[in-house]
Amino acid sequence: MNKVMKLAAEASFALGLLGLADAQPLPGTPATPPPAPAACASCGVVDSVKYVEQKGQGSGAGAIIGGVAGGVIGHQIGSGRGNTVATIAGAGVGALAGNQVEKNAKKKSYWVVNVNLDNGKKQSVTSSSKPDFRQGDRVKILDGNRLALLAN
Repeated sequence: MNKVMKLAAEASFALGLLGLADAQPLPGTPATPPPAPAACASCGVVDSVKYVEQKGQGSGAGAIIGGVAGGVIGHQIGSGRGNTVATIAGAGVGALAGNQVEKNAKKKSYWVVNVNLDNGKKQSVTSSSKPDFRQGDRVKILDGNRLALLAN
């Protein structure tokens, strides 16, 4: 290192210690880049917010209970052969209705927030209630299943 560069570096160091150094380096001294901001592995941008309704599955219990109830009600109608037809029809209609009631009771609905993470990966977070986030919001995923809104 020549004497001029050494003297410039020492002067820059001394001025820095005194707090008098300008943000610009002295001529001939290499500039140091500012430190890079810390990367956030769980930060990203909301890609979409979707409501999902998953239909329930019938186990057959609803159909059996509905069929029995429908058959009992159908048996109360008419007499003779009309009674038999009403009992069978009531059992069939009751079974269909009971199966639908069971499926509706077991349906699940939830919200899915899809996030494009800063590291290029994608992650989804589910919620039982409507989230306060919209497409384009900057968020951080906490504990793998909660979202926090970040300042844009």
